[in-house]
Amino acid sequence: MSTAPRDLFRPVAHLRPPRNWINDPNGLVFHDGHYHAFYQYNPYGATHANMHWGHFRSPDLLTWEPLPIALSPTPGGVDADGCFSGNAVSDGNRLVAFYSAHREDRSPQHQPVTYATSHDGGLTFRPRGELVVPAWPESCTMYRDPYVWQDGDGWRMLVGAALADGRGTALLYESPDLENWTYLGPFDAREQEPVGGTELHTGEGWECPQYLPAQSGRPGALIFSAWNDDDSPRCVTALVGEEHGNVFEAGAPVLVDHGPDCYAPALLRAPGGRWLLWGWSVEAREEAWAVADGWAGVLTLPREISVGGDGTLRQQPAAELLDLRGEHAVHTEGVTDGPVDLGSVGRAFDLTARLEPTGNAGLRLLTTPDGSEYLDIRLDADTGELVVDRDHASLDTRARGGSYRMPCPVGRPVDVRVVVDHSIAEVFLTSTGQVLTLRFYPTGDGPWRLQARSAPNAHLGYAVDAWELRPLVIKEASGNSGEPEGQSA
Repeated sequence: MSTAPRDLFRPVAHLRPPRNWINDPNGLVFHDGHYHAFYQYNPYGATHANMHWGHFRSPDLLTWEPLPIALSPTPGGVDADGCFSGNAVSDGNRLVAFYSAHREDRSPQHQPVTYATSHDGGLTFRPRGELVVPAWPESCTMYRDPYVWQDGDGWRMLVGAALADGRGTALLYESPDLENWTYLGPFDAREQEPVGGTELHTGEGWECPQYLPAQSGRPGALIFSAWNDDDSPRCVTALVGEEHGNVFEAGAPVLVDHGPDCYAPALLRAPGGRWLLWGWSVEAREEAWAVADGWAGVLTLPREISVGGDGTLRQQPAAELLDLRGEHAVHTEGVTDGPVDLGSVGRAFDLTARLEPTGNAGLRLLTTPDGSEYLDIRLDADTGELVVDRDHASLDTRARGGSYRMPCPVGRPVDVRVVVDHSIAEVFLTSTGQVLTLRFYPTGDGPWRLQARSAPNAHLGYAVDAWELRPLVIKEASGNSGEPEGQSA
């Protein structure tokens, strides 16, 4: 099959199953000494259909064990047309997975809440079989994606929704026992407004709400994916603020990821007070291409996420991922007023750079010997932005182009960390804690080359290190994989 080692675009250090379609990360939870990562999964092919929950677990974020499919639609049941997004909580010796129960004959846009329970560390789940929150408020035109967390001796839940008056919202519930839920009203609700000075907005409705509580005197964050019924551009948004009673009071919305290919992220509360976030990175190529290759979608790297003392959202790759660094392929520093080669890298690498430009300058990843195919990461001193440009990143016309920007301080050194893994690039602006994720599909068969570049009449001081990126260790599935009959090969 085409996901053998010669698949040039399949990431090796980003989590996904061997084949088929995946989308949203679900049920991210630390339970019984393991990180559990569930995800929306179509076990029958590489298109968005037949939604199940796939499942991995890991003791260390580096070695992952595939477990049987956790949730499957029940013919004729409350989730007959799909087990859609939600989250999981650790409650004593049991895992409880809350999810959106989808039935087309109920409503395509309303997916009320149910759950399934595991008493064996996630090897098997028993569905409740009935809805735990059977109805939505009459004012909702969209309703789905529960997020449950422990609050003192009880529990709280957010559900993403759109209201008939045009506002997007996350609706708040509370429960003493995970079984009986009381509706408290909108946790936050807003009309559409621009996000972070971009042309993107907060959406008609809010999908996949996630809540990062206030910690150590720093504010919290309400994270959601901005949904539009017409499939116009969507984004991942955060509101930074504080909870007062049953209402979240926050300032202007900000982007969680500045790239085009990160959506529906989910949070995991890790030991030691650390919070991790994974997102879904959608394909940026024609669907027929992905279907022919037999797989679509990948989870982003796990990211440590926090709210800084200045109230800004900050993200960086999880510290454990430093152990994926292999050969130190590039170690160089200097000053240039034109293109200079820095060294060669493989198709998966982890790069850090300190850049000190006097004008427009940056790095270029050349992926063909003649330099006709390349990915640019450059600093735009005129606008005060870091730009990631994939317009020339693939000679295959079935791949999407475009350039994407995030604010970047000027007049001082800029620190970046770039993780490239075959067809995904995650660009972390270390100086500010921002991140930009995009997919690209280089056709060049290597070796790839790094280059420092500057515009005319500009100089670039640089210090660059790059390490080859080792793959995640994926254990062999033991026993019954849980794949339904008719699994595509």
